[in-house]
Amino acid sequence: MHREYQSPLVTRYASKEMSYLFSEEYKFTTWRKLWVVLAEAEKELGLNITDEQINELKEHIYDINYDVAREYEKKTRHDVMSHVYAYGEQCPKAKPIIHLGATSCYVGDNTDVIIMKEALNIIRKKLIKIIKNLSQFADKYKQLPTLAYTHLQPAQLTTVGKRACLWIQDIIVDLENIDNCIDSLKLLGVKGTTGTQASFLKLFNGDHEKVKKLDELVCEKLGFKDKFFKVTGQTYPRKQDMIVLNTLSLIAQSAYKFSNDLRILQSFKEIEEPFEKHQIGSSAMPYKRNPMRSERISALARYVIVNVLNSSITASTQWFERTLDDSANKRIVVAEAFLAIDAILNLYINVSENLVVYPKIIQKRVMEELPFMATENIMMEAVKKGGDRQELHERIRVYSMEAGKVVKEEGRENDLIDRIVNDPKFNLDKNELKDALNPHNYIGRSKEQVEEFLSEIVEPILLKNEVDEINVEINV
Repeated sequence: MHREYQSPLVTRYASKEMSYLFSEEYKFTTWRKLWVVLAEAEKELGLNITDEQINELKEHIYDINYDVAREYEKKTRHDVMSHVYAYGEQCPKAKPIIHLGATSCYVGDNTDVIIMKEALNIIRKKLIKIIKNLSQFADKYKQLPTLAYTHLQPAQLTTVGKRACLWIQDIIVDLENIDNCIDSLKLLGVKGTTGTQASFLKLFNGDHEKVKKLDELVCEKLGFKDKFFKVTGQTYPRKQDMIVLNTLSLIAQSAYKFSNDLRILQSFKEIEEPFEKHQIGSSAMPYKRNPMRSERISALARYVIVNVLNSSITASTQWFERTLDDSANKRIVVAEAFLAIDAILNLYINVSENLVVYPKIIQKRVMEELPFMATENIMMEAVKKGGDRQELHERIRVYSMEAGKVVKEEGRENDLIDRIVNDPKFNLDKNELKDALNPHNYIGRSKEQVEEFLSEIVEPILLKNEVDEINVEINV
């Protein structure tokens, strides 16, 4: 038995909640709701439409006769008119007034915006959950010293919690962007074939005020009061899709950075993503614990980031009042960007609430590098005891190169401190170097920065937003 292709974004990665938003059922029921709203608004503004017709339409919003619609589409090659005819068969009294004065984009475009707004709100909830997870992690490990890197080379020390705050900061920027995006979303409204509303002006016998009111009334009924484009061609500007997808791309970038950091940390054996009891890391190497979840975040994030180019080109190539080369591209690109981001955030939630930290390994790696970082403090201690700063600087430089050579070429432990203690010019013993080799003396304000960031920035966000319990199921 052969099964047709199904997108892995639906079968493996995205949540059922997000997948449903981009399902045919949700789309076509929303079309029917839009036809109901249009009829209601037209009736309220004086057209000869009855309550009986509207009630008939409402009774058949959810029992869509898909088989009938498919048969009509084979004949008409037009998806919207096929559903108009199918709806009309179920609603014989309302049949004459379904889609009255409208063009296909009335249902197509307005439905797309409604779906995107619902999807953005799902994404928003998941961002809040990630912020909460990471803030708990940051607070727990705010004092644990760890190597900080520039150019992926050990530079100074930070703390595990402080690094987590960098991840949180990225997500907070994304939250601000998604709020702006949701707030700026606009419906197409009721504009007609080329955006001039000519068909509606004819319906209302040249009454411009009623046509204007129709636009306002329909959008208000749909929950978009005063949020619709005042002027359009046949469609809403495709720049809106680009803005939405760019917002998703920014989220993907944050997740990508987190996943890459974690993959490196797992390679260092410092911090790992969760690994289930019966999980297999490799079919060939039983001992392996591959960072599968983080790798999947990286893979899907790359897809979302590249996908934005589609919406940018589509927005750039719309001819005059409309062209149809947006349609096939748009229905794939927008849906899959949301499904991929949903999958990414499901993984991010799962990983961020189950991170495994190995303090002993972190401390071991810190102490391997700390002697190099401590050289300035050691030199100051020796100067206090009468040493020559310039001479000591040169000796430390030479000893550092020699100790580095021992580590890299001979695989032995860092012996820089022993070289310094054995040099009488420094006049120091190991007990006097205890403070110089205490990692907590090199983390600066990391602990305080974590505390201030969490209390001043993160806590107000969490207090303002209810944090939903989100149970994510990760296919491994």
